[in-house]
Amino acid sequence: MEVFKSFYPDEHLDSSYEIDYGALYRRGIRGLLFDIDNTLVPHGKPETAQAVALFRRLHAMGFETCLISNNQKPRVEPFAKAMETRYIYNAHKPSVKNYRRAMEEMGTDENSTVFVGDQLFTDVYGAKRCGIYSILVKPIHPKEEIQIVLKRRLERIVLHFYKKSLKK
Repeated sequence: MEVFKSFYPDEHLDSSYEIDYGALYRRGIRGLLFDIDNTLVPHGKPETAQAVALFRRLHAMGFETCLISNNQKPRVEPFAKAMETRYIYNAHKPSVKNYRRAMEEMGTDENSTVFVGDQLFTDVYGAKRCGIYSILVKPIHPKEEIQIVLKRRLERIVLHFYKKSLKK
């Protein structure tokens, strides 16, 4: 459905940990922006060995990284320190301001940056508004705050039409 296209991700994958980051690097991508909750770890949980290992591997490959979260500093800062990455908290996604700020800090632009997140109406929509390639991943854990649960119901409708558009 045409009205939903601004919410369609460029890719839809099962997990942040299954992305072919080597292929992105070969394509010229040098900056990776990530949401935290339900993208890298279950909602509200601290860093995991898997997340730390991913960021170490990405940095070793030559990627710049930044976390962009609508959460507050007490949640985002310690997580970012564990990942040894830049971060922006209280980002007001889908506002494009902090996507642009993150690219500026990483020294990348729309053509060399990818956003990875688990929500259509904040993560993907903000990236698309900014002209950034977006990868939607499935939420890691089903337990979420009530406002996110309600958004997930609407996301299912958009994803239905997204998947139909891929078959065309």
